[in-house]
Amino acid sequence: MSDAPARRSLEQRRAQAAWETVQKVDQNKGKEFKSVATSLPADIQANGFGQTMAFLRAKGKGEHEIAFNAVAEWVKQRLNIPDKDFMTWLMTRATTEQYRQATAEAIAFAIWMKRFAEARFKS
Repeated sequence: MSDAPARRSLEQRRAQAAWETVQKVDQNKGKEFKSVATSLPADIQANGFGQTMAFLRAKGKGEHEIAFNAVAEWVKQRLNIPDKDFMTWLMTRATTEQYRQATAEAIAFAIWMKRFAEARFKS
């Protein structure tokens, strides 16, 4: 019970970072970003974190790039990853435990991004 405020604070930080990401998306690209953000948590769970990030990076522009950069920056910050190239770290340097932690953080962050995208870019 004593770490409930810390957990709440972490959730608030995740939410803030996700909110800031969604606010950067141009209204004209909202529908496309919402589509990417809505499927992101499930994509990570179904396909794996590395594969999902590789897909986003391969798309490399617009809403996919925004989602990739947001998730990568959040995970790098949370896990104190010094590598500039997130994908190189994720696929070649991360330990099994780090990969698991990165996946959990990415899903938690992506859920917030999904919620805010759905709220901001209503159909």
